Amino acid sequence: MISVEEARSRILQPLQPLAPEIVALSDAWRRVLAAPVTARLTQPPADVSAMDGYALRAADAEPGATLHQIGEAPAGHPFAGTLGAGETVRIFTGSIIPAGADAILLQEDASAAGPAITVNQAVPPGRHIRRRGEDFAEGNIILHAGARLTARQIGLAAAANHPWLTVHRRPQIAILATGDEIAMPGDSIPPGGIISSNSHLVAALVRAAGGVPTLLPVARDHPDVIAEAAAQATGADLLVTIGGASVGTYDVVQAGLQRHGFALDFWKIAMRPGKPMISGHIGALPVLGLPGNPVSAAICAVLFLLPALHRLQGLPAGAPPTIQALAGAPLRANDHRADHLRATLSRDSAGRLVATPFPKQDSAMLSLLSQAECLILRAPHAAPVEPGAPLEIILLNTEGI
Repeated sequence: MISVEEARSRILQPLQPLAPEIVALSDAWRRVLAAPVTARLTQPPADVSAMDGYALRAADAEPGATLHQIGEAPAGHPFAGTLGAGETVRIFTGSIIPAGADAILLQEDASAAGPAITVNQAVPPGRHIRRRGEDFAEGNIILHAGARLTARQIGLAAAANHPWLTVHRRPQIAILATGDEIAMPGDSIPPGGIISSNSHLVAALVRAAGGVPTLLPVARDHPDVIAEAAAQATGADLLVTIGGASVGTYDVVQAGLQRHGFALDFWKIAMRPGKPMISGHIGALPVLGLPGNPVSAAICAVLFLLPALHRLQGLPAGAPPTIQALAGAPLRANDHRADHLRATLSRDSAGRLVATPFPKQDSAMLSLLSQAECLILRAPHAAPVEPGAPLEIILLNTEGI
C-alpha cells in the first residue's frame, strides 16, 4: 500500500491543464482564466464626482459664502464651460468634474435659493473627487491567469470592456458505476440490490468543482460488459469508475478495462475509508477507480478527484486545505492507515472550533456523511487524543461537497 500523499502525487503527475477556449462574459462565472485580463480602457475615464452636490473651487468654500450656479452636469452630460471664482455647477455621482473645479460640496451641506447656493460647510481641495485611472488604467493587468472567476471579477472584467474571456476548457468526466446489484434511482431494484448513490454524488461534486459529468449506463459484473461501457468514455478527459476496485471474485473492473489496454499504476492506499482505489490510464485517458462503499467513494473523491479537477482547469492542485480545531471527544491511537473521521463542528465557550466525530464511522452510512461538516485527519500511527487537543480537519462545506 502507498500513502495518501504518494497516491495524490502519482494521480496528479501526468495531468495538465486543458486547452483554452473563448467564452462570453455571461458564461465565464466559475471558469478558470487561461490568460491574464488587461484593461481595455481607463477607469474612471476622467476626474468624476463621488457624490451628489456642487462642483466648486475649494478656495470659495467658506462657510456662509454664496456662490452662483452657472449650470449642471448630469452623468453622461459634462459641463462644457470653465468654472470661475464664486461659481458652482450642480453635479451628480459619476459626473465629470468641470474645468476649474477642485472639490465637491455635498448637497446636504448647501442651501439653494434659485441659482444662489450658500455654503454651509468648508470643503478641502480634492474632497469627493475620484481621480482619472484611480480604479485601473488602460493596459493594467486586472486579473491573472489561474483565477477562478467570481461574480466580483466578472464585474471587473466587464468594467474593463471585455465581452469575452479566455478560460480553460471544462473537464469532461465520464462516470461508470459497476455491479450486478446496482440500480439507478427510480428503477426497479433487483433482489439484494442497492441504489447507485455514488455516481450521483460524484457527478454533483464534479459539477460543483467546474467539470462536466456524464453518467454512463451501469455496467454489470462481467469484463466484457465493463469494457463495452468504458468504450463510451471516448472524448472524456478522465474516466471515473465506481465499485469493483478490490480483488474479490466479482471485482472485475480492471479486467474489463484491460480490454482497452488499461495500464495500472496502483490500486491500494493506506487510508480509511477507501483502501481499494484504482489509478491508471487507457492510452492518454486517465482512470480513477473509486471504491463501491459510498462514504469511501466520497472521501476518495475529495482527496483525489477534486485535486485532479483543479489541475485540469489550471488551478493549484494538491491536498485539500485544512484548518485546526479541537477534539470534541477522545480518539484512540491510530493504526498504519491514515484515517478520515466524519465529524460535526461546534464552538466552545471561548469561541474555538470543536470537531466531534460520530460514534459510528461505517463506510456505508451516507446519512452520517450528509450530516458531517468536516473530516478529522488522523495520520498513520497517530497517538491517542484527549478532548480539547488540537486536530487538523478538512471542511466539507466547500465546492458543494
